[in-house]
Amino acid sequence: MNKVKVAVIGSGNIGTDLMYKIERSEWLENSAMIGIDPHSEGLKRAREHGLRIFDNGIEGFLEESELADIVFDATTAKAHLLHNRRLQEAGKKVIDLTPAAIGELVVPPVNLQQSGKLNNVNMITCGGQATIPIVHAINRIVPVAYAEIIATVSSKSAGPGTRANIDEFTRTTAKGIEMIGGAKKGKAIIILNPAEPPIMMRDTIHALIEEEGKEAEIISSIKEMVHSVQQYVPGYRLLGEPIFEGKKLSVFIEVEGAGDFFPTYSENLDIMTAAAVKVGEELARKQAILVKDKG
Repeated sequence: MNKVKVAVIGSGNIGTDLMYKIERSEWLENSAMIGIDPHSEGLKRAREHGLRIFDNGIEGFLEESELADIVFDATTAKAHLLHNRRLQEAGKKVIDLTPAAIGELVVPPVNLQQSGKLNNVNMITCGGQATIPIVHAINRIVPVAYAEIIATVSSKSAGPGTRANIDEFTRTTAKGIEMIGGAKKGKAIIILNPAEPPIMMRDTIHALIEEEGKEAEIISSIKEMVHSVQQYVPGYRLLGEPIFEGKKLSVFIEVEGAGDFFPTYSENLDIMTAAAVKVGEELARKQAILVKDKG
C-alpha cells in the first residue's frame, strides 16, 4: 500500500507531536514541516527525521506543494483563515487543529466516516475531543436538553497558542457539543491549573436529560464510547461511575497522554493530535479506495 504524503504547518509542540504520531501510521507518510522560526525545536527535530523543512511559512511550501496531499494546520485560528484559502486553491485536504471552525467539525468516534468527503476538517478543541463523545453517548439514549463541560488542564501544557485562543475554545467547543454531541444547548469552560506537579487532564460533563429511568442504558452507552476513544487514546478513562440526580447527570473523565513528545500530563494537546491523525488516516483510506475504483 502506498501511503498518502502529509505535511504539518506549525513547528511548535502540537506540530512536533503530530510528526511522531504520523510516523507510526499505516496510512500516512511525513513529507514536510512548515514553520516561521528557523531555530524552532520542531523544525530541528523534523530535519533530523528527514522531512523537507520550510522556515518561511506556507508560501515556501506552496512552491513545492506536490510534497503532500493532506496538510495538518497546527498554528492559530487567525492564521488558519489564510492557510486554508491558499491550500484549497492548491487542491489540498486540510485538517485544522485550531479553533477556527471554518470546516466541518469532526470527533472520530462520532462522525469520522463523513470526514472522507471533506476538504477542510476541524478538530474542534482538546476539550471538545474529550467530552463531546460522552455527550453523544448520552444523547443517543435520551435527549440532552443542556450539556456543560469543564476542561481542566495543567497550566504548563497550555502554550501561547492555547492561551491566545481561549475565547475561540469556548465558542467552538460549545458549538461542537450541540452540533456533534446533540445537546440542544451547550456550554464550555476551560481551567488552567498551576498545580505542581502538573495534573493530568480532567474533564467534567454535566448533562440535563429529558427522561429518567434509563440510567443503566446510559451507563452502558458511555462505557462503550470510552472504549471507542481508547482505540486511539489509550489513556482516556472514566473516573468512577456516572452520577445521576434526577434528570441531572455528571460524568468525570481523566486523560493521560501517550508521551510521544509531550509529557504525559499534556493530554489536552495529545488527544488533539491523536484525533487528527485518526481523521488523516480516514482521508487517506478514502483516497486509496477512490484510486482503486478508478483503476
